[in-house]
Amino acid sequence: MNHFRTLLLAMLLSLFFVEVNAGQYVEDSIKVDGKMRKFVMYLPDGLQADAPLVVVLHGYGAGIRRENIMIGPADRHGFAVCIPQGLKDPQGEPSWNVGYSFQQGWKVDDVKALCEIARYARKRHHLHRRNIFLTGMSNGGEMCYLMAYSNQYTFRAVAPIAGLTMQWMYEQMEATRPIPLMEIHGTEDRVSEWTGDLENKGGWGAYLPVPVAVGYWVAKNRCTNEEIERVESLKGSEGHPIIKHRYSGGPTHCDVWLYEVIGGVHSWHTDDIDTGEEIWQFFSRYLK
Repeated sequence: MNHFRTLLLAMLLSLFFVEVNAGQYVEDSIKVDGKMRKFVMYLPDGLQADAPLVVVLHGYGAGIRRENIMIGPADRHGFAVCIPQGLKDPQGEPSWNVGYSFQQGWKVDDVKALCEIARYARKRHHLHRRNIFLTGMSNGGEMCYLMAYSNQYTFRAVAPIAGLTMQWMYEQMEATRPIPLMEIHGTEDRVSEWTGDLENKGGWGAYLPVPVAVGYWVAKNRCTNEEIERVESLKGSEGHPIIKHRYSGGPTHCDVWLYEVIGGVHSWHTDDIDTGEEIWQFFSRYLK
């Protein structure tokens, strides 16, 4: 009898884990500018043809993280997730080339590489031609800003998390196209300072204060309305409240959302907010 109960419990647990991890991960790579660019695709169970695609970028010195913030929303809402691996920079760290002071002379074009990865993944897995979105944390967030400045046509919207606009981007590049942008950033982030670092005290290179960086896109997108909402952390009084600044209106219909995590540090902020779900709710506004 005990053996039967053990076997039954094992079968039930097996069914539970099959349901929770219903999607599949597929390793893949393509060659861009003579370099192999590796990535992993997450395809939820029952994914439909012409489903959306979200590309998720890791931070500096990190790598492919299969269980990331967009996997749960992908299962719930039916979109694919692409998780690329950055190449090693002159410091020997996997990263995205956003022009940090120590990346000078590095010839890797990650704007081109990520656009080609997204287009390849879209074709191979029969995903929607236009519903392609980009998010990333820290160095991956900087890459989101660089992509926005680059006037590319691959990604419909970007969502940097704890991301920065490097001063060189602001001074040397001119975005000619509006693009929807969402930023989530902690006010006590000591890696990517909310107040900026124009003197390059952190060693990354000079970068703008977050409100100024986001304000550029509010102006570029010609937003005319601002809504402000304060919400409590998922952890209640033990967490960090969030002030949601949502800019909308104007002729471009490209909104800008800034989530100010009061007292938040350098992270995806998943302790205080369902970051992946919030990102998808923003992206889904721009589905074609």
